[in-house]
Amino acid sequence: MTDRTSDGSAGDGPADDARARDDPAGSAPADGATEVVAVGAATVDRFYEVTNLPEPDGGAFAREVTDRFGGVGANVATGLARLGRDTALLGRLGDDDMGDRVLADLEAGPVSTDLIQRGPGTTTHCVIPRGPEGQRMIVTAGDSTVRLELDDADRAAIRGADAVFVTAYVPDAVTAEIAEMAADPAGPALVFDLSGPIEELRGRGTERQTIDRVVEVADLFITARLAAESYLDCPAGEAVDALRERDCSRGAVTFGTDGATLFEGEGRTEISAFDIDPVDTTGAGDSFTAALTERWLLGDADAATAGRFAAATAALNCGAEGARGGLPDPQAVRAFLAERDG
Repeated sequence: MTDRTSDGSAGDGPADDARARDDPAGSAPADGATEVVAVGAATVDRFYEVTNLPEPDGGAFAREVTDRFGGVGANVATGLARLGRDTALLGRLGDDDMGDRVLADLEAGPVSTDLIQRGPGTTTHCVIPRGPEGQRMIVTAGDSTVRLELDDADRAAIRGADAVFVTAYVPDAVTAEIAEMAADPAGPALVFDLSGPIEELRGRGTERQTIDRVVEVADLFITARLAAESYLDCPAGEAVDALRERDCSRGAVTFGTDGATLFEGEGRTEISAFDIDPVDTTGAGDSFTAALTERWLLGDADAATAGRFAAATAALNCGAEGARGGLPDPQAVRAFLAERDG
């Protein structure tokens, strides 16, 4: 069957893409084999260590350029796997050198790549200028993730998982379909990360109307300060109340070094960030999301315990270069907490 684009013309999609591993038909993992399917990008992140972050029409000099691997989907998937959860990444890479490098990195790690698609287009990648104080800007390019579509193998894997994680950078049609799967009483638990402000998502990620639906059906809705203010049109401090008014049952609003607010039903829990000397904060939010999902949604920890565990995970990840360079296992997190409590 010829795959079709959204306008009905023949195009590049799942029917034309190959699976990353040795099953070109794209068979789903065996029943019960995958606890979590994480949907999102795996990227090459190119860091520019610049003299200053330039103002508009300004300039800077890059003293060092380094390539590392990232992507919200891959970061969260790897974080969950390091914490002991059987996790598969569902994403799309281009048929290019960057895609080869990203796939090799994923295959060397703890995440299943059985649901990775390869096809025409440029692998999603990020340009990240970083100033001397650690401040950064992120510019994303490449169309491989924008071309992501679900096939029957993907749908079977999602329905068979205990939980599905979706980042807002996933194409709108994909997020909308997954939301309806999660709304089914027999469907997986849904974790959604509102990863960026609405204006950044427009035309490439999940649109406002779909986010409205996700808020209603998600088992855990996570958003950072800027994204919350953009979507909810209110100060981030009022985001919890605004999400509750939209029938959000459980969520987290993160504030970087100012911690996070978790809520479930009428309950509200403030989580403090740990005071650390970070090496790289690029993946802090994604590692927090992974750990919060693992403890609060998949585990049986209460909000305070799960939030503190997630904050410790984020702190440890910031101790090494790269978006997931310092991702810990549970033993390392427990040791960190024991030291801080001591």
